[in-house]
Amino acid sequence: MNMKVDHWAGTQAMRQRIEMYGGHKFKLGLFGANCSNGRSMTVAPERWMADWGETEQLAELSDTVGIDFLLPIGRWRGYQGATDHQGSTFETITWACGLLARTKRITVFATVHAPMFNPVLAAKEFVTADQIGRGRFGLNIVIAWNDSEFRMFGIEQRKEHEARYEYGQEWIDSIKRMWGPEEEFDFIGKTMQLRGLRLKPKPYGGTRPVIMNAGMSKTGPAYAFRNTDAYFTATRYASLEIAAKEVAEIKAQSREYGREIPVYTVGEIVCRPTRKGAQDFFRYWTEEQADWGAADYMLSLKNIRRADDPEAYDRQRKALIYGQSGFTMIGTPDDVADELERLSAAGFNGLGFSFLNYLTELPYFAQ
Repeated sequence: MNMKVDHWAGTQAMRQRIEMYGGHKFKLGLFGANCSNGRSMTVAPERWMADWGETEQLAELSDTVGIDFLLPIGRWRGYQGATDHQGSTFETITWACGLLARTKRITVFATVHAPMFNPVLAAKEFVTADQIGRGRFGLNIVIAWNDSEFRMFGIEQRKEHEARYEYGQEWIDSIKRMWGPEEEFDFIGKTMQLRGLRLKPKPYGGTRPVIMNAGMSKTGPAYAFRNTDAYFTATRYASLEIAAKEVAEIKAQSREYGREIPVYTVGEIVCRPTRKGAQDFFRYWTEEQADWGAADYMLSLKNIRRADDPEAYDRQRKALIYGQSGFTMIGTPDDVADELERLSAAGFNGLGFSFLNYLTELPYFAQ
């Protein structure tokens, strides 16, 4: 935690925010529901379309059945293919405002690409969302991402990875100071010079929004440990044992910063009355109805080509269809509950997960 600009650490109100106002030891959140298709690369007609009316229903249902948080994906253009995977999306700050106004308990995050949002504007938007939600707004910071999305904004990503995080550090430092008690101040840094800063109102209840980050580079975890309240890992692990070892290492590293950061992961869930029914449904939308064109396009953005290694290419292509990252849980309610329990035992503090269709599948999962 950057104590120079964080005036709220250790307070009871801040602990309540980090706990997302619930007593659940293992937090459950829906991930990606602001995007068409969610996280499922499929042409299956029953896939999630991210219609606003259904999104409102999903938020209200999630609030009622005890889901702890809603976490959107920051996306500005789709991944082509037959469905233009994630091509229809809601901007996440305004999405969060709309859903916070319709709910009473759940924490709703915005996922924000720091270089695309002026910190003065961002600080004001975040406060507005936090006031609407009476302290239930959360911020998921993204430092670097897809070059083609940056070009849409007329922005070039900083070439040096360290320079990206240097900007990200000053971005969040300036925002936290604006959220804090100072009446007016100048923020003069290496990457930005902001003068005569004033911000009213402040975040709800004399504290600040909960912050998370999923930086996977060498620099990313250190940024999260200094500045955020939760660390998201989206790695596809070879085994749960390997995952548990990494979680322990992450928490040990966070202690070097005087903190113990909760660690979250991501996943996809198919829950049906029978194991065969769940497996058959997963096979249906990942094999019979796969959007292979979207997978090919996503790999092309990473300069991964079939010509270089056909066997490795096909493995990665299938991996994207079967679940873009994290853990895939398929089976009966007992099967899924056992998997969630194992994730908790491995040291994870929560899971952001997706369904093929969030609204039609959540009621059975919750029941």
